[in-house]
Amino acid sequence: MHVVVAGGGTAGHIEPAMNLADALRRRDPAVGITALGTETGMENTLVPARGYSLRHVPRVPLPRRPTLDLFRLPSKLRGAVKAAGAVLDEVGADVVVGFGGYVSVPAYLAARKRKLPIVVHEANAGPGVANRLGARMTKFVAVTARAEDLPHGRLIGLPLRQTISTLDRAATRAEARAYFGLDPDRPTLLVFGGSLGAKRLNDAATGAADALHAAGIQVLHSVGREHAASVSAPARAGSDPGAPYVVVPYLERMDLAYAAADVALCRAGAMTCAELAAVGLPAVYVPLPIGNGEQRRNALPVVEAGGGLVVEDSAVNAAWITENVVPLAGDPARVSAMGAAAAAHGRRDADEVLVDLVLEALASSNGAGKRS
Repeated sequence: MHVVVAGGGTAGHIEPAMNLADALRRRDPAVGITALGTETGMENTLVPARGYSLRHVPRVPLPRRPTLDLFRLPSKLRGAVKAAGAVLDEVGADVVVGFGGYVSVPAYLAARKRKLPIVVHEANAGPGVANRLGARMTKFVAVTARAEDLPHGRLIGLPLRQTISTLDRAATRAEARAYFGLDPDRPTLLVFGGSLGAKRLNDAATGAADALHAAGIQVLHSVGREHAASVSAPARAGSDPGAPYVVVPYLERMDLAYAAADVALCRAGAMTCAELAAVGLPAVYVPLPIGNGEQRRNALPVVEAGGGLVVEDSAVNAAWITENVVPLAGDPARVSAMGAAAAAHGRRDADEVLVDLVLEALASSNGAGKRS
């Protein structure tokens, strides 16, 4: 069996594709896996780092809606479909699994032309144009947020890394806090804004450092590589540093960061929301104020389940953290209840469920029309 996964550009598309690839390999070490991406996306770093083959197709900007205009695009789309089809033929693809983004549309169209089974996975609460188109070509559609988001949608959650999906936060807490140089017993706030960081969160958290310190709350703050030179741990007066404020440019071990924390302050990307819910870590979500509000929609299901709070980006500053996050982090009973609600909402098995869906799609096709 050879599976082609398509989903490049951002980590939000690539990570679930790689997590599915890992689950496929665990199920069958002999399975062939090829990733489709573009020459400019993050997949050029992330896919090889995970040990999988990456092939390129041309990047084709898409219209906002999956109308017939998509098929009237210039020759770029035809060229991308041809390139994707050449990869499918070369590797002997049996099934195509798309995760959205520029590369998925050529993959879907090339697979349909060859009568290969197609599986679609949508990570976000607001499906993008690529997956809205792909969902019209198959009945094997998986979603993270709501089954009604796409035709034939099955609510399975978001495929996660095993280091996250198998994490026991309580059992790992002492190790995790020692790893980051944190006090083993103090309430701990984790602040992060993704790999690039988030200036809004950086400014708000460091601005509230005195209030956090006074409340005995220690902080693990990932400021982002782009901000590492400009953000440092706030200075402490006197000889007693009290609650640590640990600043790192990037968190290589998110599993240990989640284990160390009692509460998170973060953006609301689909992967972030899925991971925090799965491990039962309550969070204050600050959706990135761009696009069509997809980050807010990502956070709302776990927030409505009682596993977190959501606040507008423009409202987050040092005073807001002092008035809202400090009392939360200092209330163990409330934190525990929110964590239990988050865990009850989260899914840890989406990778294995998605493997089952891929195998179901293959079985339904019975190889009919493969590369015909």
